[in-house]
Amino acid sequence: MSASDARTVLVEAYEAAVATAHPRQVVPPHLPPLPRGRLVVIGAGKASAAMARAVERHYGDAAIEGLVITRYGHAVATDTIEIVEAGHPIPDENGRVATRRILDLLAGVGSDDTVICLLSGGGSALLTAPVGLDLQQLAEVNRELLLSGADIGDMNAVRKHLSAVKGGRLAQAAAPARLVTLVISDVVDDDLSVIASGPTVPDPTTFEQALGIVRTYGITSPAATTTLEQGVAGGLSETPKPGAPLFAAAETRLVASGQRSLEAAASVVVNAGFEPYLLSATITGEARTVGTMHAAIARQILDRAQPFAPPCALISGGETTVTVRSGGRGGRNGEFALALALGLPEGAPVYALAADTDGIDGSENNAGVFATPALFSTVSRLQGAEALAANDSYRVFASANHLLVRGPTYTNVNDLRILLIT
Repeated sequence: MSASDARTVLVEAYEAAVATAHPRQVVPPHLPPLPRGRLVVIGAGKASAAMARAVERHYGDAAIEGLVITRYGHAVATDTIEIVEAGHPIPDENGRVATRRILDLLAGVGSDDTVICLLSGGGSALLTAPVGLDLQQLAEVNRELLLSGADIGDMNAVRKHLSAVKGGRLAQAAAPARLVTLVISDVVDDDLSVIASGPTVPDPTTFEQALGIVRTYGITSPAATTTLEQGVAGGLSETPKPGAPLFAAAETRLVASGQRSLEAAASVVVNAGFEPYLLSATITGEARTVGTMHAAIARQILDRAQPFAPPCALISGGETTVTVRSGGRGGRNGEFALALALGLPEGAPVYALAADTDGIDGSENNAGVFATPALFSTVSRLQGAEALAANDSYRVFASANHLLVRGPTYTNVNDLRILLIT
């Protein structure tokens, strides 16, 4: 197989994974009937604008009002549901004002009304209502958490306890209306209390846990520490917990997840002549460690045809983390793929794509990167190792023309990694 053919297969598999999770496919089957009263649509996340458009198309000419918040560049055209773009992964003033407007919208709902909440990855930063600290202080806490290497569950436990809407508090604001939440999952194991920091579901975490996380990862914000300490001492109310009567009439429906997208990618590589093996949809850990692990499996396949014989494809998903040690450029998929390439023998017949299903890897313009036998033809392996140490993977893949740039996908079901072993 030529390098061009391999890249084509990888891109087609990625696009199939994305299409399977697109809101126009997954949202309509889960929408409730029209209520006797008002139909109010709210939400936040990278996919929320496309989800809102799917809601409008489903209900046709019905009266719908609402507002959803999405990341800059991820808006789509809608008729009556307002789309506001805001900061991600660092919250900003647009997100704060839009969240206040959502709360104002919910203030007038009654028992005959239905509120549909549309959530996807990115909602934690976009849905912003700080408690105990100002927006600038909250932004700094988010920045430190993102650089700390903490996993998404730990990060969101802290965010919930510094917010007036996360951790089930948005459900409080929607009462007494019927609340139906539709979720596109971007977290491992599809934990509804973690996705977008669980604004409409019970929160099992506590102020005490959040304070412990802040101390463990060395988060330096005095305002955050003071607020969490107040919560531990009983000076602030806890987030709503499992079993609270508040959630008796609330429904939450998972409409898309990473597993389904991995299966869609697998169907494409089968047609290209590769036997697919889905390693896991729930891989976590340091991106470079996961890349090295995938390289070790690929070497065993090439050297001994164990545990699988080539031609085959290794497919995995989940969400890795990056502990930032330097000021380089690149997301977790670039870091994974660079570690993968460095862990393979020179010229090994492995063609890989690591990409985020939302179309953006970290804060760069690429969805992901390709790792091929030609990667180190323009950059030496030593330079690649130096770039990995400096969290500077983007430069390596850009210089080799190994970036996948395709723009927002309007969905988000975690990362996708595909290795074609020929």
